[in-house]
Amino acid sequence: QVQLVESGGGLVQAGGSLRLSCAGSGNIFRLNAIGWYRQAPGKERELVATITNGDSINYADSVKGRFTVSRDDAKNTVYLQMNSLKPEDTAVYYCHANGDTFYGGSYYYGGDYWGQGTQVTVSS
Repeated sequence: QVQLVESGGGLVQAGGSLRLSCAGSGNIFRLNAIGWYRQAPGKERELVATITNGDSINYADSVKGRFTVSRDDAKNTVYLQMNSLKPEDTAVYYCHANGDTFYGGSYYYGGDYWGQGTQVTVSS
């Protein structure tokens, strides 16, 4: 199994910056795509940014040019640098990983894992 733990959320004024981190642990063999989703009150969960293990990156149009996603495979960690934050960025941010695990002598491929979420609040 894989556990994902986010950190770095908080309250910031519009125009400010935050950096989110998500550390994976457990029976990780390989993390494939890893990244961030967010869910604002009353809205569907939406993709923010993802990065594959081939470093292919995908951003939501609403965050392009302001957010940067990166990963450190040695630490099984993904980061989200958020600059020029806007009140509409307020949401719970969730880390997501698609990964392969090894335990009990067997490989398990393509599991989907979620963190518990971290609150980001941007005041105007």
